[in-house]
Amino acid sequence: MTPSKTIAVVTGASSGIGSVYADRLAQRGYDLLLVARRGDRLQNLAAKLEQTYGIKAETLVADLEKEADLAGLEAVLAGNPAIGVLVNNVGIARLSPVSETSLKDALSQIALNITALTRLTHAVLPAFKARNDGIIINIASALALHALPVSSVYSGTKGFVLNFSRGLQQELANTGIRVQVVLPAATATDLWDISGVPLAALAPETVMSVEHLVDAALAGFDHGESVTLPSMADTSLWERFDTARAELFAAMQTGKPAPRLLSL
Repeated sequence: MTPSKTIAVVTGASSGIGSVYADRLAQRGYDLLLVARRGDRLQNLAAKLEQTYGIKAETLVADLEKEADLAGLEAVLAGNPAIGVLVNNVGIARLSPVSETSLKDALSQIALNITALTRLTHAVLPAFKARNDGIIINIASALALHALPVSSVYSGTKGFVLNFSRGLQQELANTGIRVQVVLPAATATDLWDISGVPLAALAPETVMSVEHLVDAALAGFDHGESVTLPSMADTSLWERFDTARAELFAAMQTGKPAPRLLSL
């Protein structure tokens, strides 16, 4: 990462993962555009980071579930050539069975976890491609790889983030644009307060601090990882998983039904 007064945009920056990304990027010398719904928290964070690191931090109060707010941020991203980093962190989890989840809650997860992330990525790509430089960091989840009885919608949205990011990585492979997707496992954020599963319900030894999560994710970025699983020690697990995934996809590329499915 070479800031040279490049602006890094962090969504969901008022707390948790987003606020720590803001701190670490400021520490690396980036100016910031901090985006979230809670303006007072944003202002306090911006002032603190400016004083601590000598950078410039602007804020934008926006609810990215709302069309007007999302469109406004898209315009900012598309219109400011100094923006060189986008951290798509904003998201929400509602952990309950589909039959017990309101349609509103399901759609709010889709709006923030999928629609906002996709539209903001679209907004920065033209300028990134024009100068052949830029960084996109998408925050997915370990539940992109797994679904629980209470995570059907959330896992579905994070599965989108993972596959969207991996396709984009291939699309941009021969450019100067880097896309990293991060898959946190349980992390001590206030997301749990509204998820339906309180943080206290989790085994403490399975929960990572936000600081460790972001530092590990940025270390993965620095090491050239395109997919970072911050809590996974044995990288061969991912390598075997990814190899099996590619082999499975290749095995499906035939126009003939599998023999087991042919009628006798």
